[in-house]
Amino acid sequence: MADKTGPLIRIEGLSKLYQMGGETLKALNDVSLTVNYGDFVAIIGPSGSGKSTLMNVIGCLDSASSGNYWLDGEEISKLRENKLADIRNRKIGFIFQGFNLLPKLTAIENVELPLIYRGVHARERRERAIEALRKVGLEERIHHKPSELSGGQQQRVAIARALAGNPPMLLADEPTGALDTKTSKEVMGLIRELNELGHTIVLITHDLEISRQAKRVVRIQDGRLSEEGRPA
Repeated sequence: MADKTGPLIRIEGLSKLYQMGGETLKALNDVSLTVNYGDFVAIIGPSGSGKSTLMNVIGCLDSASSGNYWLDGEEISKLRENKLADIRNRKIGFIFQGFNLLPKLTAIENVELPLIYRGVHARERRERAIEALRKVGLEERIHHKPSELSGGQQQRVAIARALAGNPPMLLADEPTGALDTKTSKEVMGLIRELNELGHTIVLITHDLEISRQAKRVVRIQDGRLSEEGRPA
C-alpha cells in the first residue's frame, strides 16, 4: 500500500461505445473522476446505468473507446491486454460479490494465489497470506476450504486475497450482495476499518445504504457521473 498523497485514479473525458444491432450504445459518456490515495468512494447506480462498464475500465478488465485514465501515476488508457493484466495483478485488489474462491484450495492457498502469479517465493508468500488473514480476523481458519466457511468468512478470505499483494487500490464490486444483513454490516465494517488503515477503496453498488458507508458517493446514470459529496 503506497503512502502517497494526490490522485490514485484520474479519469478524464472517458467514453465507452458498443455497437448493437447497427446502433451505437454509449455505456459511458464523457466521464471524469478523481480518487485520491486513502479515499473511500462508492459508485452507485441502477442496473444498466454504466456502473459495471466503469468498474471494468477502472479495474483494467476493459479499455475505454476514448478519454484518458491514469492509475497510480501510470497512463493506462492505451495499454495492450498483456500490460493491463500485469497492472491488474500489481495495483488492484478485487473483491467480488460471489467471492470467486477456488473450492479445492484452503483459505491460505486462495490468498496466496495472486502472489504465485507475481512470482513471490514460497516463504514470503505464506507470511504475507497469514498476515492478510490475520487482518480480516481469520487466522484460526487458514486451513479450512470455502465449503467449511460461512458466507461472511468466505468474503473475508476474498478480502484477505485482495490485500495480500498490498495493491494501491481495493476494488469492491457489490461485496455484500450475496450476504445477509448482519453479515453485510460486519463485512462493511471491515472494509471501513481497512480504509481507516489507509487503504484506498472504490466500491461499486446499487444499494444506497451500503453507499453511505463511504466517504464520498458518486452517482452514475445513463453513462454519466455526478458527485453526491459526503453521505449524510
